[in-house]
Amino acid sequence: MHLEMLSTERPNPLTRDLDVMSVSDLLTVMNQQDAIVADAVAAVLPAIEAAVDLIVAARARGGRLIYLGAGTSGRLGVLDAVECPPTFGTDPGEVIGIIAGGPGAFLNAVEGAEDDPRAAGVDLDAISLNATDVVVGLAASGRTPYVIGGLDHARELGAATVAVSCNRNAAMSSHAGVAIEVETGPEILTGSTRLKAGTAQKMVCNMLSTASMVRSGKAFHNLMVDLRPTNAKLVDRANRIVAAATGVDTEIAAETIENADGHVKAAVVMLLAECDFAEAAELLDRASGSVREAIVGADKSSEEV
Repeated sequence: MHLEMLSTERPNPLTRDLDVMSVSDLLTVMNQQDAIVADAVAAVLPAIEAAVDLIVAARARGGRLIYLGAGTSGRLGVLDAVECPPTFGTDPGEVIGIIAGGPGAFLNAVEGAEDDPRAAGVDLDAISLNATDVVVGLAASGRTPYVIGGLDHARELGAATVAVSCNRNAAMSSHAGVAIEVETGPEILTGSTRLKAGTAQKMVCNMLSTASMVRSGKAFHNLMVDLRPTNAKLVDRANRIVAAATGVDTEIAAETIENADGHVKAAVVMLLAECDFAEAAELLDRASGSVREAIVGADKSSEEV
């Protein structure tokens, strides 16, 4: 499909006179157009759910979530990946963002990098991609050669694949096991897919990582019990999370986190199951990291005694 045929590349009739609009009118129409994105994402929730299922299954077998993209799309994948360790306590290697042109392309555009379909295979081989992993290809146009090449390479290796685009009948959709096509339509600034299309891709990435991590035991109720308290703000948040999860005050929460060697999830189990750190760690290990299941396991153990 030629670029001019893609909805993301067409001129938006509502902003034909964008260059002479008042700032108020420009911002109003921009806000109205942005409001379209949530509904566009809602229309493809079943496909997003299917992708989450692939990611959860991959994580259960020790696989990784790997985002792959170029330009804005690549940066959004990297952004989601780097937020997972502090939010969910994952190792940096569990969720990886790869951008065409290498890490330097995050800050400075590397012209032509997205046009090489073979380069993605090289980049994926560099992280030892294998059949346990899942690769999520991101491209607003849905036709970026780098991403298509990466999805094909991943499929050849037996990895699960997901394509995220912002056009219907996107070229790369047929190159993935699950296709997520968020139809966001023409941008207010023609072809500037960092706008609505970028917002849509960010929303989808938020859903993929958050839902899959929650399903992997990274939350208790709606609390981030696996966050890493690596700065003052996160230390305070960790104390409040433990307090909210267990009903103790923040002083006791802080003391328990310290006794748990900084592990928030273990601190929650220690308080709710009334056990020490070693026992909490064992309960969590048996429950595959789920706080709820760990507490159930503690109750069963006490009943057996």
